[in-house]
Amino acid sequence: MLELLWPWALAIAPLPLLYRWLRKPAAVNIRALRAPLLANAAGEAGTAVSNNLRKSLLLLTLSLIWLSTLTALSRPIWIGEPIALPTNGRDILLAVDISGSMEREDMRLNGNMVNRLDAVKNVVGDFVLERQGDRLGLILFGEKAYLQTPLTFDRKTMQTLLFEAQLGFAGQGTAIGDAIGLSVKRLQERPENHRVVILLTDGANNAGELAPLKAAELASRAKVKIYTIGIGAEVMETRSIFGSRITNPSADLDEKTLSGIADATGGKFFRARNPQELTEIYQELNRLEPIEQDAETIRPIAVLYHWPLSLAFALSLLIALFKNLNTGTGRSNA
Repeated sequence: MLELLWPWALAIAPLPLLYRWLRKPAAVNIRALRAPLLANAAGEAGTAVSNNLRKSLLLLTLSLIWLSTLTALSRPIWIGEPIALPTNGRDILLAVDISGSMEREDMRLNGNMVNRLDAVKNVVGDFVLERQGDRLGLILFGEKAYLQTPLTFDRKTMQTLLFEAQLGFAGQGTAIGDAIGLSVKRLQERPENHRVVILLTDGANNAGELAPLKAAELASRAKVKIYTIGIGAEVMETRSIFGSRITNPSADLDEKTLSGIADATGGKFFRARNPQELTEIYQELNRLEPIEQDAETIRPIAVLYHWPLSLAFALSLLIALFKNLNTGTGRSNA
């Protein structure tokens, strides 16, 4: 949509006409010697027609220059369609365990047994796309913790990088404390009350330099809320040549420490024994950490004054060019 910021500037458009109407013609007392026969021989009539045409073209060009200048002075702008800005949501870091133990296939997804990391990708990938308005980041940890994706509104890229996470890339150990420490470091500059970490693991802290509960204490001081999720089935039937036996594939999961981390930071501990429970947990997280609904919109503005101003400048150069050409032709004839 086209708008003028200073439309009143166009009100002075009739000023040149008003000036021509009000001005008094100058008195001219010049004696002229007329020789009609010689004038006709010189083609006076043709010259008069040519001069009138030039005057008309000059007047039209000057009028266009004047109107173009006034249009530029009125500051025309183009206002585009409304664009929704990201809402003032949470800053959420997802800390996902990719240690070797996440390779255990004790999750049933769509009728097939899959490993724990594939189940996490399936559920958390949907959670990422739903968090419109939040800044999301991804930390992957095993023996070491590293930032895979900094906080961003680009949920699609975040989901892609989550899907590309590979088992064992960060080592075989589980450095829960280091993952929390890195999360706190990344969130401490963000606004308070919006700092959230969702930490998912299937084991106990057995690597890294920072103890999990000490890291939770640092997170509490930095006002970072941590939700912890322990993933892994509790009952699994294994078959061998000696028959079948029931085992607990999550025997190494340190639920006490994960619960202590959540309690120290004002979060909550969840237990996911299958993908269905994991889905319910992330639905609960959506309820506990709601997305702000006060969406803001902007309308992009493009400034257009340079277009009419450029036209006025080009027409002025055209007048100057023709004037120089006529002057040169007059001198040549002389």
